[in-house]
Amino acid sequence: MSDLAYATGDRIATITLNRPDKKNAFTLDMVDAWAAALREAARDDSVRAVVVAGAGDSFCAGVDLAALAEVDDTPMGRKSMLTDRVHQVAIALADLDKPVIAAMRGAAVGAGLDMALLCDMRVAGRSIRLIEGYIKVGLVPGDGGAWLLPRLVGTAKAMELLMTGDAVGAEEALRLGLVNHVYADETVLDEAMALAGRIAAAPPIQISMIKRLVRSAESIDLRTHYDMVSSHFGIVSALEDYAEAQRSFSERQPGNFRGR
Repeated sequence: MSDLAYATGDRIATITLNRPDKKNAFTLDMVDAWAAALREAARDDSVRAVVVAGAGDSFCAGVDLAALAEVDDTPMGRKSMLTDRVHQVAIALADLDKPVIAAMRGAAVGAGLDMALLCDMRVAGRSIRLIEGYIKVGLVPGDGGAWLLPRLVGTAKAMELLMTGDAVGAEEALRLGLVNHVYADETVLDEAMALAGRIAAAPPIQISMIKRLVRSAESIDLRTHYDMVSSHFGIVSALEDYAEAQRSFSERQPGNFRGR
């Protein structure tokens, strides 16, 4: 069976990290397949949302250290491993205009945690342990953790988590805003799929534009954001989805006695 499974149905693409005996630690070939699956979801007009999950009792324990044996063991070789392979997942996620939800149980460590943080939303089980463990193996965050964490938890807390490698459990992760929801482990995937289903049922162009507006706001000033908003607002108000939503909303309002 493949180390990474990709499936579609009911307007949702599911990417499953499938090395449960290794806590879904990824090989470089697995990373290539992950990026390819995200690009396939982007091309597939029937897909409106993506769920990423780990098989077994963990989300992802980061890179499989055994896989590094195939990497040129020089500074430039390690840099190329990240740039040409691991970071391609982040780039594919950045290019994907469809919402991505991580369904998480158990451990998410190092690059495994960063991959989850790269997703737009995270649904977690009570067993989760989120660990930016790079410092414990003498490394710096290699997959965006130093960029992602401050935006989610603030600079000071991000510094603490990155510099200590301390684990964060479910309740603290929820309090810090690292995850959107916490459920019993056995229901996590169902809850993530239900959330994805609700979003997939919404008008797809509007969902895509909302994601772009939120993501672009991380790197542009407010006036530029307002210019983008006004342009997007004008576009979507000309769509049939907008007209249909307006009709539906009007029909639900009290005192709307159609036919009088």
